[in-house]
Amino acid sequence: MLTLFHSPASCSNGILFLLNEIGASFDTRILDVRQGEQRSASYLSENPKGKVPALKIGNGSVLTEFQSIAYWLANAFPGAGLWPDDLEAQTRTLSALDFIVGSVHMRGFTFAKVPQKFLDDEAGQAALRAHGRNEVGKGLKILSEMMGEQDYLLGEFGIADTGLIYVLDWAEEEGIEIPANLSACLARLRQRASFEKSAGLWKR
Repeated sequence: MLTLFHSPASCSNGILFLLNEIGASFDTRILDVRQGEQRSASYLSENPKGKVPALKIGNGSVLTEFQSIAYWLANAFPGAGLWPDDLEAQTRTLSALDFIVGSVHMRGFTFAKVPQKFLDDEAGQAALRAHGRNEVGKGLKILSEMMGEQDYLLGEFGIADTGLIYVLDWAEEEGIEIPANLSACLARLRQRASFEKSAGLWKR
């Protein structure tokens, strides 16, 4: 049995979506990151990094980092068809996912959503928030160009889309303009049965 350590409305939404997409049997342990539950002694004993998502797998070990968890799930459940056979396609999948998490999320949304983590003064926070929103906008433009006229980010639905759905969801919440093709993709992703299954644990 798999166990997802999850905080609704966080990036772990993407892994929740992926678990439902592949049809895995899993338990969910909810952590309220606003209350600091990810820093509790019980959770740190499972995941010393103290963040979500994390995934406990059948042998009792815990996988961390969004990209690595998504990669493991795609390969552990080959019947879902979410991991390409071609080496270049595999590499482009990892590249897209790393850009979503490492750049759009970490270098954009982190500053746009929680500037108070870095600065105390309100003017500095406002400037950092604006910088983050600008970085998100630039990132979405790159993702839009990457997708082009395809239905999903890299053509066929894949693990990169499980990262895409959470950053697009955040952009919508933050009132950041989403390019038309990505907006259509977000609607498409929300129509998948895996999103409906995830909906109960999607929002706080």
